[in-house]
Amino acid sequence: MNNWKKAGLTALAGTLVATSAYAGAVSVTGTANLTYTSKGGAEDNGGNFADETGIGVTGNNWGMNKTLSFSGSGEMDNGWTVSVSQGLANGAVSGLGMTIDMGDMGSINYEASTSARGIGKIKDMMPTADEDVGNGIDVDGSSTAGGLSGTVSGGTTGFHYANTINDMVEIGIGYVPKGSGTPASGAVSGGGGAASTVSGFIKLDPMDGLEVGFGVGEAASTTAAQTDDYDTMYVTYVYGPITAGYQVSNKDTYGSTADDEQTRWGVLYAVNDELSISYQAHENDDSTLAVDEEATGISASYTTGGMTFKAHRNSADDVTNVVANESEHTEIGITFAF
Repeated sequence: MNNWKKAGLTALAGTLVATSAYAGAVSVTGTANLTYTSKGGAEDNGGNFADETGIGVTGNNWGMNKTLSFSGSGEMDNGWTVSVSQGLANGAVSGLGMTIDMGDMGSINYEASTSARGIGKIKDMMPTADEDVGNGIDVDGSSTAGGLSGTVSGGTTGFHYANTINDMVEIGIGYVPKGSGTPASGAVSGGGGAASTVSGFIKLDPMDGLEVGFGVGEAASTTAAQTDDYDTMYVTYVYGPITAGYQVSNKDTYGSTADDEQTRWGVLYAVNDELSISYQAHENDDSTLAVDEEATGISASYTTGGMTFKAHRNSADDVTNVVANESEHTEIGITFAF
């Protein structure tokens, strides 16, 4: 990590609250990730993994991702802290946010790029050594069609308020303003046809190792100015090297009887401080379709020094609750942190 001292955050703080800021620090961190990926499913659905002669056309399975994360913060005279962050993944913006930490009053974060808001922060709380059971799943093997159903959403661009009370209770509230995009400073975006997204959650730690959570919200529907309703609840428990979890999520679609009930559970075993393995299972029941969507996934991770080796394999049947929609995704990768 490289650090540079930087003064002059007074102007930024002055736009937020009438007080000055002390000198802050700007830091840069990064990762480089090399992966080998194998996908399947298209051969069952006329996709691009095999042509009419049966010859595979998967192309290059090797890929690389590199990320740089910039962050800076400064403390104001009233004790509040203002911080900004900017992520660059493969040269493109992957995250842009600002946070005001108000101490015991909690914090307010605004994301101008992509980050879970509100209930989206607890959409999948199942333990895993690598990716979740839905990673890479689709119906044509191209990562562009379909995916596992029933997952709750709180939007990705907008405000999120967070606070922790007595180290036992955590609350989060998200608000994503309606509009078709994220406006630049001093500008507006979107015709206002879509509805805003509002959601929240609460987490409780009633005893050592046990965590329970519940969230509700409504997100913009595909029908203009209308919303779909979401709720989710989960429980996780840590006992020695084992972490187990169970979660149920519901989605009520506006103007339709096609409601989803998603159930997930997972178990993680920490072999030691460096090695972990996990298993997850998923099922989604669509109230209007005869078959249930089912998926399973296994994953493992091993960390040594600044390197992390990870691998996961996910497979799903009846994706999007349609018979014969099968998908498989296997990924092996190594990540270097610097």
